[in-house]
Amino acid sequence: MVDTSDMVIFWAVVMARFFVPLSIPKYPLPGIIASLVLDAVDREIFQQFTGLPLDGYQGYDKALDIYYLAITYLSTLRNWSNLFAFKLNRFLFYYRLVGVAIFEITNLRPLLLLFPNTSEYFFIFYEAVRLKWNPRVLTKDKLITSAAVIWIFVKLPQEYWIHVAEMDTTDWIIENPSNIVILIAWAAVMLGMAWWLLRDLPPMRPGFSVAAHHAAFKFDGQQAARVRDNYTSKRFFDDFIHHELIEKIVLVSLLSIIFAQILPGVRANDVQIAFGMSILIVINTELSQWLARRGTQWKSIVREFIVMSFVNLILVLLFDFLLIRYGGSISLPDTLFFALLLTLNVTLYDRYRRVQIWSHISITDLIRSKQKDKRVKKE
Repeated sequence: MVDTSDMVIFWAVVMARFFVPLSIPKYPLPGIIASLVLDAVDREIFQQFTGLPLDGYQGYDKALDIYYLAITYLSTLRNWSNLFAFKLNRFLFYYRLVGVAIFEITNLRPLLLLFPNTSEYFFIFYEAVRLKWNPRVLTKDKLITSAAVIWIFVKLPQEYWIHVAEMDTTDWIIENPSNIVILIAWAAVMLGMAWWLLRDLPPMRPGFSVAAHHAAFKFDGQQAARVRDNYTSKRFFDDFIHHELIEKIVLVSLLSIIFAQILPGVRANDVQIAFGMSILIVINTELSQWLARRGTQWKSIVREFIVMSFVNLILVLLFDFLLIRYGGSISLPDTLFFALLLTLNVTLYDRYRRVQIWSHISITDLIRSKQKDKRVKKE
């Protein structure tokens, strides 16, 4: 019989891994560091303080890793003012996601060395800079160089260590405590590279900018009217086929394929999963746009998430019914759990993408206003 205290510890850790990443959009650097720490220590907590078997937890651990990395990417939609940094991080994120999906299908561990998780540490670099500088001071050359340094000197060794050599750093240090000197030297080299990258930036501003800054957008009233009237945002509310929908289909299809490989008892193939999730996202998008026209700030996000979760519950049940008729099967409780993660990601994407578009429109309006003032002065 499972001990009650073991289950309390288990669910406390799982809920922490679910809720802590939700702080990343508001407090990016503390949020992602807390998520990284939780990811690093959760298994040790279970081993030290519970007697639970952990064989079945590995799949959920992988899924929760992908979940928090997806939220990390989505927060860049909301917060990042440096457009090139956003585009570079988006490429790094999807590159990793494709690699994980291929790995889950093939189980070839060296693939994770070819598709390193560079976006995670690039996100940390950007947010660490934002603590003391306006991130727009980061030039394209500096951003590309920083991504290359992270890719070659941080993530490649780490991916090799974990996924190819299959070494554990804690065990490595316990076996030979002097190995910690190697880690200290490596950390010193990384700090030296960081200094080299940032040495020519403008003077640091006083204090620390921990909370994220973003363009505030209310989904009703005059702002919504301005958005509808602006030629740069014709698709903001009402266009059905646009690149945001395509990106959501790609994002959720990749996440679903990864989750499906992790889930026990799934007999649906990747085409069935991607097709089913695409239908789900099309329905979600239309409903999300309808809700967004009537929402306001966080309360409407919660309402949208609740409504979407209910809709997706019905869709998953229907998908399960149809899949059985065509010889497939899914583990319904596990699928509902992962559908909840996907619903949250889609809800955040819809909101934060609109905030990003509004931020772009605000900058465009400012430029036009200045140009208009100059013309008036000349006249």
